[in-house]
Amino acid sequence: MRTKLSNLFATAVFLLIGVSSYAQDISGSWKGTLSVQGMEMPLIFNVSNEDGVLKSTMDSPSQGATDIPMDETIFSDNQLTIVFKQAGIKYVGTADGGAVNGTFYQGGMEFPLNLEKTVKTIPGNPELVSSDMDLQKLASLDEGNYRYTVEDYFAKPKASTFRFSPDGKYMSYREKDENGKRHIYVKNVATGEAKRAIEEKEELVRGYGWINNERLVYLMDKGGDENYHVYAINLDGSNLKDLTPFDGVQAQFSDLLKEDKDHIIVLMNKNNKQVFEPFKVNVVSGELKQLFKNDDPANPIAGYNFDKDGNLKAYTKIRDGVEQDLYYEDGKGGFEVIKSLSWKDAFGILNFDYATENPHDAYMVSNIESDKSKIVLYDLKEEKVIKEVFSNENFDVSNMSLSRKRGYELDFVSYEGEKSVILPVSDSYKKLHKRITTKFPGKQYSIADATDDENNLLIFLQSDRLYGEYHSYDVKKDEFKFLYNLMPQLKEEDMSEMRPITFKSRDGLTIHGYITLPKAALAGEKVPVIVNPHGGPQGIRDSWGFNPEAQLFASRGYATLQVNFRISGGYGKEFLESGFKQIGRKAMDDVEDGLKYVIDQGWVDAKKAAIYGGSHGGYAVLRGMTKTPDLYACGVDYVGVSNLFTFMKTIPPYWKPYLKIIKEIWYDEDIAEEKKIMEEVSPVYQIDKIKKPLFVVQGANDPRVNIDESDQIVSALRGKGYDVPYMVKYDEGHGFAKEENSIALYKAMMGFYAKHLGQDQIPTPLKN
Repeated sequence: MRTKLSNLFATAVFLLIGVSSYAQDISGSWKGTLSVQGMEMPLIFNVSNEDGVLKSTMDSPSQGATDIPMDETIFSDNQLTIVFKQAGIKYVGTADGGAVNGTFYQGGMEFPLNLEKTVKTIPGNPELVSSDMDLQKLASLDEGNYRYTVEDYFAKPKASTFRFSPDGKYMSYREKDENGKRHIYVKNVATGEAKRAIEEKEELVRGYGWINNERLVYLMDKGGDENYHVYAINLDGSNLKDLTPFDGVQAQFSDLLKEDKDHIIVLMNKNNKQVFEPFKVNVVSGELKQLFKNDDPANPIAGYNFDKDGNLKAYTKIRDGVEQDLYYEDGKGGFEVIKSLSWKDAFGILNFDYATENPHDAYMVSNIESDKSKIVLYDLKEEKVIKEVFSNENFDVSNMSLSRKRGYELDFVSYEGEKSVILPVSDSYKKLHKRITTKFPGKQYSIADATDDENNLLIFLQSDRLYGEYHSYDVKKDEFKFLYNLMPQLKEEDMSEMRPITFKSRDGLTIHGYITLPKAALAGEKVPVIVNPHGGPQGIRDSWGFNPEAQLFASRGYATLQVNFRISGGYGKEFLESGFKQIGRKAMDDVEDGLKYVIDQGWVDAKKAAIYGGSHGGYAVLRGMTKTPDLYACGVDYVGVSNLFTFMKTIPPYWKPYLKIIKEIWYDEDIAEEKKIMEEVSPVYQIDKIKKPLFVVQGANDPRVNIDESDQIVSALRGKGYDVPYMVKYDEGHGFAKEENSIALYKAMMGFYAKHLGQDQIPTPLKN
């Protein structure tokens, strides 16, 4: 009974997301607490009267969710009625001065919910945030006769994310309306008739796909809080079902069961916020069945491996925070450890081999006996390598594809070197690969989707100058058909080259990266450069291809430098581990050495180097401006860490089981020597070293890098009298996902660069 009531409580709180507004003196913020079986959840309803129309939003402080729009509110004769139609939720209360006393109804049950007037609070310190007027003034400095606007690079494509239905009778895609909302449409391939299946309202549809020939699945969170819900809906827009109706819970889509059209597997941290467990979900009824328990948060399961029929065959479990054990089915209904490894080792299942009679064969990615990850065929029962499938001496290899139609024959392996490389294996794919590369020379391609019979393929093309094109290919007819250019407004001949570079670090490591050069640099002119360290940082890397940021910067005459510094992924175990305990130190040295390299090539002006990045890249901005304060003319910190101590204390609950690993990669304050290093590399403690202008950007609901990280740096610099523009969006999380917010960011950023890179004399960061 307790479990059911707890689930009901979670559902009830989630469903409140649709509450609406009041009128007259009901305007303002109202706070109450919903209580079920001893559990309490504070809720705040913010009511406004806009030109006689009542609107409201909801905040759930304990979940980090703010300004969630409501559906409907009626206030008449002192009675407040709040309805969320889709979920069958109703709240009725009577206003009495500074209070509203009422009842919350759901599913035949009633709960008291009394509200009282309160003062709305929002994440962070709103007094620090720059006004819209100041940010618009900054954006206006981006003056010039430019062929392309910021919108040309960052407006969402009119149509995108094309997908076939499994039988190929329909094609789905996103289509943007006049308000910037990207709805999901389904088109009948034979008739051309298209209908809207999924409507995107205030919250963004974060991803979608086909479950079967009749039903689609999509993900959505609240204001960027990353507590995703998984929804299913019919292709005609009917029978919408929230498959994971639990507030404060993150659901992750795990497995699409091709052999079972009525079910999918999702992972949720429903029973414990720190760990994820697998559930089999009926995509029509929403019925949930837990498949396995992850009941040891001190030693959590970090990954599950299901076969094509939805049977759990293996899982990987973290042990003592820094070790990992691979468990495999023992044939008796249980699991046993078949491999004990360090968390630093790679040994994971890519695909089970269904082309063999031995049910224990699997394709694995492994670096146990090598520096670079390679693909091997492995017998999980006998615990032995059958054969090496593919390896590369310079780069990790970890991607492959099997043909379900041809009995799970291996079609190709691929890896990322300086560019993406596809190596055909099967005769069928060799013919297809030759056909595509001959038809589209100079382009990178991927198979974005295929029908179940593999007779119709969706091919996605890209290059450093092409944002992306979709083409369909009819295998039987050997016929290509152009479908869509995602950004037709950006002409390839006007875009800039992204050039792979390789150089030696000051201590002798080979470092790879990319430089995007504007046409003036190719003509011999030394241009300003924006150094752009990537996020992560561990295991992440920058890649060759179309980069809207770099192309926007190039259009304004700025080069962009991207360095895959030590700790980046794809270059082997030794390179990755060489960056452990070196974040903010040798990892930053590599970035500086990359800048020196492009300066020595004569491409860029050493006196006009900016630094910009997001997440760890934002941290790198702050660290760069404190570590080498004379190297950069200015910096843009986007959702970046400023204080390693507070960063470690505010990580999401589902990161906490991996805290030991995070400390192995970053630093451990419980070790005196490392605590000292943390102080040295935490920018907030080195404020006095910042000499140059800084622009700070933050999403208020960021669950990874708390808004306090940005508030700390802005407050400290403002305390010194520095002019620090500070953009905060209260409907965003870890990075801006909404089109209007991204455009506002890049407009302000380009104005900031125009002010600090476009002049011979770099302005002081001090206020006038």
